[in-house]
Amino acid sequence: MMSENNKKIDFSSKTYPSVNGGAGFYGEFGGAYIPEILHGIVEKLEKAFYQIKDDSTFGEEYYCLQKNYVGRPSPLYFARRLRDEYATDIYLKREDLNHTGAHKINNALGQILLAKRMGKTKILAETGAGQHGVATATACALMGLECIVFMGKTDVERQFLNVQKMKMLGARVEPVLSGNMTLKDATNEAIRYWCSNPDSFYIIGSTVGPHPYPEMVAYFQSVISEEIKVQLQEQIGRDYPDYLIACVGGGSNAMGTYYHYLDDKRVKIISAEAGGKGIETGETAATIHLGKVGIIHGSKTLLMQDDDGQITEPYSISAGLDYPGIGPAHAYLATTNRTQVYAVNDDEALEAAYELTRLEGIIPAIESAHALAVLKKEKVNFKPDDIIVLTVSGRGDKDMETYIKYYTAP
Repeated sequence: MMSENNKKIDFSSKTYPSVNGGAGFYGEFGGAYIPEILHGIVEKLEKAFYQIKDDSTFGEEYYCLQKNYVGRPSPLYFARRLRDEYATDIYLKREDLNHTGAHKINNALGQILLAKRMGKTKILAETGAGQHGVATATACALMGLECIVFMGKTDVERQFLNVQKMKMLGARVEPVLSGNMTLKDATNEAIRYWCSNPDSFYIIGSTVGPHPYPEMVAYFQSVISEEIKVQLQEQIGRDYPDYLIACVGGGSNAMGTYYHYLDDKRVKIISAEAGGKGIETGETAATIHLGKVGIIHGSKTLLMQDDDGQITEPYSISAGLDYPGIGPAHAYLATTNRTQVYAVNDDEALEAAYELTRLEGIIPAIESAHALAVLKKEKVNFKPDDIIVLTVSGRGDKDMETYIKYYTAP
């Protein structure tokens, strides 16, 4: 959160997709479609969130934690060997080097400070890959708060290391047995618990859910793009790239990466969603490619559903991307053609992960590998003097079993 001269980053210039029809809407997407029992809770949350945005003492505490606890700013690394491979300048925004190993800590710390301001002592979270669960458990340990994390049984098994981290940090991990036992189902159970325990505080990990969550998560993640502007200015003498690339599940790291460039038409924005085994196979999580307008987890967005409006089960090799919806702001950006979206299949993501590992000595999270796969898809369009910034949203420690399972010796 701090530039090299130790001045606080200015948040006054923050932009967000145009709001039409009231707070929390991005075009036709967004809103707060929630049970009546949550109306008052969400209204109080919205009021508290807007208050802290203008509260200098909140900002000072948040900045201090980001600098001295998380280790921000995260590096913007010029990938020289990737540059040789793709004949263009590629910079990696290294969110994988944050404390806890991913971008999720940016939002978890912001929301935990807000929860304390509101007098909450029991914290709820959902998690897929486990990164948000670990980040929330970390923040709760730091602040001495009770933590319950809902996680699909499928993800509990394939993200064993992160489960053990959460437990070591003092969190209670609740395996979810409904549906296909992944992120969607974990979110369902977290919301059910929240309805039954309205005095708790639900820390949603992505730019999904009812308003104000999409806006709030984007706000806390926007440090990513704010740092990119400062770091590019320092390294190349201008504060914008030609391309921004990030993976999208719900969309938190992507929105953090894009936030300060949404109105800058000089910047081409590319998102990578999970193609799974191929968008034509039925085993996919390519929501933007296949989704229709619907409501999931309190928000109107693009949603994978059948002809009867029933949510279809997503699939991806990535536990963090197999979600049947997308953040409403991302739905808006895609349908208005502000973002280009690729569906990246499992095998393409694996190939990209190994390429980064062999060329730059960086083992990425399988989620981030989906963004890396865009480089090969867009290579034909890159110019030698282009500046590409790609966010490595997390590190690959948690995915080693997956990489080992699918590894084929050259």
